[in-house]
Amino acid sequence: MKRYASPSYSITARLSIENRIGMFAKIVAAISKAGGDLGPIDMINVSKNKIVRDVTIYAIDDEHENKIIETLSGINGVSVLSVMDRTFLSHKGGKIEITNKVSIRDCIDLSRVYTPGVARVCMQIYRNREDIYNYTIKGNTVAIITDGTAVLGLGDIGPEAAMPVMEGKAMIFKEFAGIDAFPIPLGTKDTEEIIKIVKNIATPFGGINLEDIAAPRCFEIEQRLQQEIDIPVFHDDQHGTAVVILAAIINVSRLLRRKLEEFKVVIAGAGAAGIATARILIDAGISDIIICDTNGSIFEGRKKNMNPHKETMAKLTNPRRIKGTLSNAMKGADLFIGLSKPNLIRADDIKKMSNEPIIFALSNPDPEIAPEAAMKLARVIATGRSDYPNQINNMLGYPGIFRGLLDVRASGINSQIKLAAAYAIANSIRADQLSEDFIIPSAFQRKVIASVAQEVAKTARETGVARK
Repeated sequence: MKRYASPSYSITARLSIENRIGMFAKIVAAISKAGGDLGPIDMINVSKNKIVRDVTIYAIDDEHENKIIETLSGINGVSVLSVMDRTFLSHKGGKIEITNKVSIRDCIDLSRVYTPGVARVCMQIYRNREDIYNYTIKGNTVAIITDGTAVLGLGDIGPEAAMPVMEGKAMIFKEFAGIDAFPIPLGTKDTEEIIKIVKNIATPFGGINLEDIAAPRCFEIEQRLQQEIDIPVFHDDQHGTAVVILAAIINVSRLLRRKLEEFKVVIAGAGAAGIATARILIDAGISDIIICDTNGSIFEGRKKNMNPHKETMAKLTNPRRIKGTLSNAMKGADLFIGLSKPNLIRADDIKKMSNEPIIFALSNPDPEIAPEAAMKLARVIATGRSDYPNQINNMLGYPGIFRGLLDVRASGINSQIKLAAAYAIANSIRADQLSEDFIIPSAFQRKVIASVAQEVAKTARETGVARK
């Protein structure tokens, strides 16, 4: 699969350039020839003989960055003074901080926010525990909990290496939903210990976002915590993914003028996201679903490579008891959802599908099939990438979901709330706007998150999990 230059691999090279006509054109040509994309350019200094510029360049990966710098260094009249990796720079010193909402300018302010005035507020909460929502940060805070065992496409890299992802998640909560979120990577993989820790630190938080915890442990951790604490617990890798996938499918059904119940679906991947996606599709009325893992389709009675979660799904899915490989399961299917690994299916597999195949190849950064190959055969394509149309991005879900839950002081989250979130995302696109390349809105459409929050809050009230 061809890879393209991206801002995620961006460098700023400070170049000393001989001050003569045509020099910058040589630099631009060299960057282009080396396969880089030119970004912002800043003038630093000009003298009679030299011009110093900061040139930002987008590359494909680390090796490509080095190649571009070598190319620039080889231009006669150009010296590379320094190179700065802009991605690393954006993380330097961490990406989030805590700031005060109330100023402490003098002893009067201090007496209100701390001693002695704070004692009155403490006793008010002691007399009425629900006032913790009124007089502390609890009503607008989320804990982002991880053990670092299933980070992005990186796998088990540990809690320390997971921190940059959790900080980024906290930034998104704040930027898009006004929620204060705190990254809490845990130094244990033990299920019981994780449950105990989260229960014991839950007091300051209005919600728990589980993140990048490997299956199948993530299922028990979420289920137990939701039973044992009185705030919403939401595993985004499962349910955030599932909500946005369902939103996209709802819009495909609108586009093709077909009922959801008519779709035949194949899901590649029986991990957290695959199982959660199957569950929400069942809740939405889709019954013909086949889940496939490394041993092929999952069906009731299968013995090899099963666990309690797969066994439960075997009873709920695959009504036609299709056996065999993923390729075999795709025969006659309307929709393929890839939540597995790169290069898993081929063009021939798509040809076996129905007349209007729909391909959601969501493995990231490299999908289950190259979009260029699928485009020739599929009616609709979605990926997890931002450089193709129809990006399935969890950002469309979790900020608005938590905003709505916090707004009503929810005690939990249920399937009706997740369905409401999916329909809110889908309905943010009008019927006359839908097309094969526009079945899901951009994560930067702020009105989507507001709409999700509104529908989540409404459904929480209707289903009895709202405190206000």
